[in-house]
This record gives sequence, structure tokens and C-alpha cells, in this order.
Amino acid sequence: MKRWPVAMLTVAAVLSALCGGAATAGSRWGKDYFPNVEVVTQNGERVRFYDDLIKGKIVLISFIFTSCTDLCPLTTARITQVVDRIQDQIGKTIFVVSITVDPENDTPEKMKAFADAFYKGPGWTFITGKPDDIRAINAKLGNKSDVATDHRNEIVLGNDNTGEWARNSPFADIENVELAVRDMDPAWREGHFAPMAALAPATDHQGLTLDREPGQVLFKKICAPCHTVGVGDRIGPDLLDVTVKRDQEWLKRMIMNPVRLRAEKDPTLAELDARFQGVRMPNLGMSASDATDLISYLATKSAEIADLRAQPEATHVHRHDDAAENHDHGGMVPSNP
Repeated sequence: MKRWPVAMLTVAAVLSALCGGAATAGSRWGKDYFPNVEVVTQNGERVRFYDDLIKGKIVLISFIFTSCTDLCPLTTARITQVVDRIQDQIGKTIFVVSITVDPENDTPEKMKAFADAFYKGPGWTFITGKPDDIRAINAKLGNKSDVATDHRNEIVLGNDNTGEWARNSPFADIENVELAVRDMDPAWREGHFAPMAALAPATDHQGLTLDREPGQVLFKKICAPCHTVGVGDRIGPDLLDVTVKRDQEWLKRMIMNPVRLRAEKDPTLAELDARFQGVRMPNLGMSASDATDLISYLATKSAEIADLRAQPEATHVHRHDDAAENHDHGGMVPSNP
């Protein structure tokens, strides 16, 4: 997969909003469109792609390969955030299907190890299979390259019953991706309104803007899928007090180029990789200034949490904001809690 600088992730999401919409305008995807071939799930079960995974369902489809070192883990982590928000429907009316684009190498065992690093509940199936069959499925969904690293960095949303299909970006605002998924259900649409925009502006309801709080914007868009600040380990480690526990120069190197640090057999990173198996932090194109902004934000956030915990319980103010709703998920740098 092509490596994009952080700023390009936002651009990609905007382009998806502008150029997305119906996946096949004027036509109906369904049993006569999708190959109903046999595929193998992460649990080794043999199922039919259309009959068992698509027919009669609302689906979110993504594309991954388990040896991916850049965007696949981040894309999957972003989808995990969406799944967290639709727990009332996941595995009931809404299902997630992640398809390998590297069927020659992605065995069911590798798919399970990758899947388990992100999610172990119902409603999310990771599939592999015979290379020709998997490529036939991917081609119908828009992935026509035989090169795994060239696959499309997008998700496909669909409702087989209504024939509605659309493309979206996993890097769009999580709330709007959630609404786009729910909006595939006509019964949900009757009582709700989903905005057309796939991205909220670079500001939140407290007025924090990119210029004023660049570190916060970065971790919310890029880092929050894998980490928390003060809530515990998630896909990656909790980042509370990471700026105290880790050397500043090491943190910068980890944020900017974890792949190089790993190649140098850094012992701290080796220990973290051993603890959090199944997914490794990818290179995200972070600049030195990005790293500085993230480190500054994490230090500030950790200090705020320490101050809050030092107060008597009666004085705590519980806010219903993005941090609370998402369990205060933090940035994309590792730390030992």
C-alpha cells in the first residue's frame, strides 16, 4: 500500500466525500453481480461469499493484508472505532467483512492473528481463499490490481436488500462514518438524519482548531484508533505519562519512523512488539513538527488527568465530549503503563 503523509489522509477523506456515493450508479449489486465462491474465514470455516456474507445484510467491507506495514492496521483500527459505536447492531443487522488482497500468503491462521489484535466479538469476518476467487471478489469491489500494496484505501458500504452501495473513507470523521453505515438501513433513516459531508471541519464543539491544538487533531484523526490516555491498553498501549516514561528523542523517532527503529532492533520496541502481537505501528509520514505536537499534547493531557485524579471525587466534572465517548483514546506512540 502506498504510504501517505498525515495531511494526505485528510485530503483522501475529502476526495472520498466528493467522489464517493453510489458504487455502481444505476445498477444493482447482488447475487448476479458478486461471485458466490467459497472463501475461508479467520476461524477456518468455509462459507459462500454472497450467500453467507452479503445476502440480506448491511455490510461494511474493507481490504487488508496481514503483512502490511503502513495503512492496513490503521484502517482496521479505524473500523474498530466504528464497530464500537454500532455495538447495538453489529452482528445483528450490520456486518463487517475484511477481505485479503494477498491470498497467496494470508492463511486463515494469519488472518485470525490479525483479526484478534483488533476485535474478537461477533459480526466481523476476515476472509481469504483461492487466489483466483479472492481476486474475482476484489475486482467486483473495485480492487483490480494483483499487487497487494496497490489496493484501494477505502471501505465499501452496502445494503443487499435495497441494492444501495457506496464508497467511503476510513479516515473520514468517525461519527460521520458511523452515520453513513447506519444510514444504509431504511428503518433507521425514518427517524434520523445523516449529514452528507463525510468529514467534519478540523474543529470540535469546544472550538479547538488545527492551528490552536495541532497535537489533539493529530491524535484524534490518526492515533486514537489504537491507543488511550489513562483508560488502559487497547490495540496498542495506554499513553498516560508516556512523555515521562520515555526519552523525548526516542518518542520522536518512534512517531516518525517506527519501521527504522524496528530494523535497528531497538530493545524497547522489541518488548512492545512482543506484548502487542498481531499488529505493529506503521510509518505514518509524521514530520518532526508533528511528533513535537503529539508529544506536547500527550504531556498536557497526562498532566490534566493527574490533576483530575488528585481532586476529591465530588469535584469531578464528567463531560460528554469526544474524549469521553471514545474512552479518551490517545496517540499512536507506545508506552509501558
